[in-house]
Amino acid sequence: MTQLRRDAARNRAKLTAAGRDVFAEQGPDASLEEVARRAGVGIGTLYRHFPSREALAEEIFAEHIEEVIAATEAAAAAEDAWIGLVSFLEHVLGLQARNLPLRGLFLRHGGGPGIAERRQLIFPLLEQLVERAREQRVVRDDLTVGDLSLAMWSFAPVLEATPNVWRRHLRILLDGMRPDAATQQEVAPLAGRRLERAIDALRERYHRRRIAA
Repeated sequence: MTQLRRDAARNRAKLTAAGRDVFAEQGPDASLEEVARRAGVGIGTLYRHFPSREALAEEIFAEHIEEVIAATEAAAAAEDAWIGLVSFLEHVLGLQARNLPLRGLFLRHGGGPGIAERRQLIFPLLEQLVERAREQRVVRDDLTVGDLSLAMWSFAPVLEATPNVWRRHLRILLDGMRPDAATQQEVAPLAGRRLERAIDALRERYHRRRIAA
């Protein structure tokens, strides 16, 4: 029984890895038969682990989200909030750059209830990080988690147009977060439901654009 469980876990991992490669190459409508072939298993084995295309896609996206959560936890625990913030942005944006070929898949199949629940862990940690950064006076005192979230979304077109230049864009963004670069703001930051609606609108816009393409 233990060996069977090990074999099943190994097959599941191989299918997930093969799915990442095939979806990256062929898009969200990639052949599941090709996924099974590259994993070295039969199509029946694939369907035993992942009864639908959506199930496989959500497993791949769940791995992405777990990496984001781990980076957020590490950043929130950093003694130096600025180092934590920079490390978080570098790690997560680097992850997005690596997973850029999977963006269409994530936008189409990244909304399962389990994933949504895991996503909810990210914002409280980011709020802690931003609050500590303000307390340590390493960022402007009007910076909010909403500003940070929308700033991260601003990288989407940069990554799509010039995936190797995002680090330059990040340094400019980080300079603007510093206290000595702050200027008086006239527009209130997004927060709560307004922030959620804004992010949902951005996600939907990219989803529609991917389908149209």
